[in-house]
Order: sequence, then structure tokens, then C-alpha cells
Amino acid sequence: MVEHKYNILELLSYINPAGLNYQQWINIGMALKEEGYSVEDWDRWSKADQRYRSGECVRKWASFRGAATTPVTAGTIVKLARQNGWKPSDLGGEIDWEGTIGPKDLKENGGKKSCRKIVEPGEAHWKPVDELICYLETLFVPSDHVGYVTETWKQEDGTYRPTKGSYDRTAGQLIQALKKCGGDIGAVLGDYRKEAGAWIRFNPLDGKGIRNENVTEYRYALVESDKEEIDKQNAILRRLELPIAALVHSGNKSLHGIVHIDAGNHAEYERRVKHLYAVCKKNGLEVDTQNKNPSRMSRMPGVFRNGHKQFLVAVNIGKRSWAEWEAWMEEMDDDLPDTENLAAEWDNLPELAMPLIEGVLRQGHKLLLAGPSKAGKSFALIEMCIAIAEGRRWLSWQCNQGKVLYVNLELDRASCLHRFADVYGALGWKPKNLANIDVWNLRGKSVPMDKLAPKLIHRALKKEYIAVIIDPIYKVITGDENSANQMAEFCNQFDKVCTELGCAVIYCHHHSKGGQSGKKSMDRASGSGVFARDPDALLDLIELEVTEDLQKQEDNKAVCRACQKYLDVQIKNWREEVGQDGLYSASQMQEYCKKKLSPGQMGELGKLVFSAKQRAKIMTAWRVEGTLREFPKFEPVNLWFDFPVHRVDKSGILMDSAPDGEGKTKIAKKKTPEEKKNAKNEDLRKAFEANDLKNEGKVKLSDISEYMGISVNTIKKYVDESGEFRRENGMVVKAPIGELVT
Repeated sequence: MVEHKYNILELLSYINPAGLNYQQWINIGMALKEEGYSVEDWDRWSKADQRYRSGECVRKWASFRGAATTPVTAGTIVKLARQNGWKPSDLGGEIDWEGTIGPKDLKENGGKKSCRKIVEPGEAHWKPVDELICYLETLFVPSDHVGYVTETWKQEDGTYRPTKGSYDRTAGQLIQALKKCGGDIGAVLGDYRKEAGAWIRFNPLDGKGIRNENVTEYRYALVESDKEEIDKQNAILRRLELPIAALVHSGNKSLHGIVHIDAGNHAEYERRVKHLYAVCKKNGLEVDTQNKNPSRMSRMPGVFRNGHKQFLVAVNIGKRSWAEWEAWMEEMDDDLPDTENLAAEWDNLPELAMPLIEGVLRQGHKLLLAGPSKAGKSFALIEMCIAIAEGRRWLSWQCNQGKVLYVNLELDRASCLHRFADVYGALGWKPKNLANIDVWNLRGKSVPMDKLAPKLIHRALKKEYIAVIIDPIYKVITGDENSANQMAEFCNQFDKVCTELGCAVIYCHHHSKGGQSGKKSMDRASGSGVFARDPDALLDLIELEVTEDLQKQEDNKAVCRACQKYLDVQIKNWREEVGQDGLYSASQMQEYCKKKLSPGQMGELGKLVFSAKQRAKIMTAWRVEGTLREFPKFEPVNLWFDFPVHRVDKSGILMDSAPDGEGKTKIAKKKTPEEKKNAKNEDLRKAFEANDLKNEGKVKLSDISEYMGISVNTIKKYVDESGEFRRENGMVVKAPIGELVT
């Protein structure tokens, strides 16, 4: 082998084979062969590349013949190492390939011997006394009492165990004696068995004993592991930037890291050591936890152990203190996923999550149902729960079938269970899949969401729910609902449930106080705007005005339904005698009944008709609007809340109904035409001004439609009748004063 002033194998630790092209990799192999290294050296280094193939290095090696004029030499490796950050000064100057670093160099260069591969120092370059002095000067102040052990006893299994050792001298006394010993450590500390080695305690003592209570300052802890190869231990310790005061090779299978703990008392020492060991374990270093005591011993540098050296690898590496390291760890240990390169994923894109509610929500995503008081939000969520369990439609949307958990925070247990039965009955569905519904009744027992989330996850982990419905969230809100930061943190709890369980999280929230008709659907929920912007799907309920005409039509329908239902039971084939128009006319249906039914039957029917008309009077009208992240926006869905269920208005009778101004009125008082026009103009004016952000005097019809929550056709009608605005190419334009219609 050709001798060099650099350790070529150490230089290779700076070169990542994965970052080289094929020719560069071949050149490394040629250079190693030219300089007298073995194919095993090239093969071992090449294994760090995912492209590595067993046996390929051997096959290529045999083909390297060298060149008479310009062979590939070690200069190629030196050049690549320099390009990757290596500098001769990193090691305190140029050294022989067998050379090692002395204590003086360790201190001057911060001990940052940056190569990962550790080589036992050669006999000619090793200075044991200097290493021990460096160790003592690094860990102790001159007045500290130091505990050490050189005497051992042999166990039956042949292993050596340390005795109690000495603890009566200070670091200053030991350093002075070592400087005068002429290289004979035994003359200062006592002779030791070269088969066993020697030990030293890394925390200062009081000079009276070696127990934990004799420790005067809790400065350091020992990190030791013999589960991994030495070089891997070294790499992990350095990658973690541990605040290591001294790193010692044990002379066997482990490195001993003397880590800054800087604790004020024993209790704090224990907490910090526990955290330190947990971080090491998490990052692949299985630490020997028996070393957790502050009075523990470590291997002493500068002595032999069974034919190998216990030597000082480095001092003062990583962060400078526990506080600096802990702050750095908080920044680095964020548990966030790695970045992904789009080019690598482009041809193998992951599958999208299955839709849970067709066109509205995917499995594993979040949905918020918002609405005012008495909108029947809880009934709507129970309807949704049943639709998911049965795999049927909820309002206008088909649901995927699966198991669902309904978290009841508001109702007592009996009322909640009866509601499920009532809704099943009102929908007319047979409860075929009740086993798909779990109910968690928490009225009076609920806790804030940050406490509830882990409990929920724990209980639901093995249930394979596809949806968790939480009703309502005001019971579990933590913090001020008007604070964006606090509500963002609150909403993050839903993300945890989605992520851990792989299910959708569905919850409801109430509107803010006051009228909602002039607001966008996503601005109606009470509190911070985070509520509307956080979920993947926001469904908002707003009450519609029920005019006298609408009420009359619903009364007519109620009478017709009551008559038809009664006749179905009493008279066979009666529909053949009534024309199609007669089926939907209350007066015609009642006249037919008078002809066909007895006075007693008419009395029974009268009670049913009265009940149906009363029920029609208390029905309320609603519109569902959506803000979706994953799907296109849908046309608003109009509903009747016919207690206890919501029914979609399939007739279209509610299409042009305006949102109720106060969100309260069930049957609107009759207004004069002038009052109606003024009210419409005022709403239109507000919507126009809110969307004319650049003061251009024109706004898109669709923007005003979205703002007011009314169909585009209705907005067109408002504009045409306003006298203040006109339509131009899909825009609403403010008419000049001279063009105003009177």
C-alpha cells in the first residue's frame, strides 16, 4: 500500500456514493486499487448507495488494469472529498494516514473531528497522559473532587468488575501529578489490569463517597450503547447534535458520550436524562438505561483494555449546553412529513379518499354543519348518521355505507336514543343496519376537545368507523371562539381524530347573533372565521321566508295527503275515479270523500285533516348552501323541516323564496308591494357595495347571488325591478342618475 499523508478511507466518509455518477464511482474503485487498497474497502463504501448490487464491485475490480501514463490515483478521492466539505485543517493540520489527534488539537478545533469513521490511534501517535489531562480539564474545574477506579476483581465468568475506587483528590491535583508522571498513568492513579481497563466518574463528588448523594453538581449524563456498530453510534450522536463534553471509545463495542445535562437538582437530572434517552431511542440509538445515575462511572481515556485502547475521540462537540440543544431539538423534532418531489410521484399518484357523502365530503375529511337555533341541526346529523349506516341518501346526496360513531354531548341518554327511533320512523326506513351505529352519550361528562380527542381515538381505534359525528361543538370548545389562534388550535384536534382513525369528522356549530340574510354562507358561523375555513366541507342552513301563498299551498298539500292516506285504507281502486288534477286539489279531494265516506268516517278524516294542517303550519323552510374544498359548488338545496326530519323540496316551490331577515319568522307578515320592493332594493344595494371592492360601479351577477344566497335568476328579477341597477353581459351595473327608472 502506498503511504499518504491523508487516511484515504477517512476521506471516503465525506463522499456519498449515491451522489456520484457511474464514471465517478468507477474512478473511486480504480483509485483505491491503484493505491493498494482492497476490493472490500470499495465494496463496503459502495453499500451506502441504493444502486448497490452484490458482487458488482468484485467483477469491476478484476477489470481494472491501471494506466502506464495517467493512472487514476488518490488525488481523485482527495478532490471529491474537498468538494464535499473536507479540509485538511479540519483535523488540525495535515496528518499521516495512521495519525490521530492529540488533546491540544481537540481543544483548539472544538473536538470536531468531522469524519464518521473512528480509527484506533496508532501506538506511535497515541499520548495517553495528554488524553486524560484533556478529559479532566474539559469536565472539571480544579477544585472538583474526581472519582476513579483502577483496581478490579474477577468474576466467575471471567469478566472484571471495578472496586469502589478513589475519590479524595481534586481534578487540579490529578492534572498536576499527570504532568509530572513521565507518561506513567499508573504512578498517579495506581496500576490497572490491562485486561480490564479503568473507569472514571464524570460528575464531581464531595470527596466523602461515591453515592448519588455525594455528587455536588449534576453536570453530565452518560450515553452508551453497544447495540449498533461503533461508526453508526458515532454518526447518530453527531447527527443529534448532543451537547457532548467528551466522547470516549470504550476499547470494546461502544462509545461513551459524556453529555451536558446542567441540572439544578437530582429530580431535574432524572427528568432530563429520561428525555435524553428517549430522544436517542427514537433516533435509532438503544441506550443502556442502567447508566442513568449521576454517580455512574464511564471508561477512562488513556488506558488499555484487553488489547485495545480506551481513547478520547472528541471533546466539546454538538451544541454547547443542554438549553441550546433542547431549543434546537424543539425546532428540529417537528414530526412533520418529508417533502415529496412531484416528478417522482407524477406517474404513480395516490388514490383519492373514497367519497363519504357523494359530491360533498371524502372519507378522512372534515365537515361543519352550521345554522341558527331551532334549525334542527341535531336531527339533520342524526339523519346523516342513519343514512351512512344504511348506505342511503342524506337530503340530496348519496352516502357511502359503514360504521359511524355519534358523540352526543347535549341530550340525555333516553332522549337521544328515542330521537334515532323517531327519525327512522319519520323517514320510513327499516332499521336494517343498527349495528353500524354507536352512540357515545357524554351529557354532563364532556371534557374540552384537547382532552376528548385522545380519549375518543383510544376508544375508536379498533372500531373501523368511517365517520365520527360530534354534536354540538360548543360543549367542547377550548379558548375564546373569537380568537383565530385559539380556534385554529381547537380545530387541529379534529385533524388528529381524522388522521389517527382515518375517518371523517362531522360537527355542527351555531350562527352568530343577528340577521344572516346579507352574509355569505361561510361568514354566518359564530366566532372566528377559522370555523368556516378549516373544514373541507361547510354546509350552512338559513331559514327562508314562508309567505301566505306558500303557506296556503302547503296547507293544500297536507289536506290532499291526509285524504289520500285515509282513502287508501278505506276504498279499493279509488284513484281510478279521481282525475290527476283532483289528487292535488284539497277542495276536490274533500268533495270526493263526502260522496264516498260515511258520516263516521268523515269524522275520523276530519281529525286527520286538522292534524295535517296544524303540522303544515309549524313546518319551517330552509336552504342548504355549501362551501367545498374537494368538489364543485352545488346549487342550493331547499328543505322543509317537518319535525323530526328534513325533507327536500322537490316541487321547486321554495326556489325563489328569500332568506328570512331575522332567521326567526315562520310565517311572514304580509307586506305592501312598496315595502317588499324597498327591502329587496336595500339588500341588493348592500350586496353590490360589498362586492364592488374597486369602486368600478359593476359587479358580477354570480358574486351578488353568492353573497345574498339567492339564485341568479332571482337576482336578475331584483335588478330589473330595482330602478337603481341594470344588467349588462352578466354584470350588475349601477344606472347613471339620468337613467333611473321612476
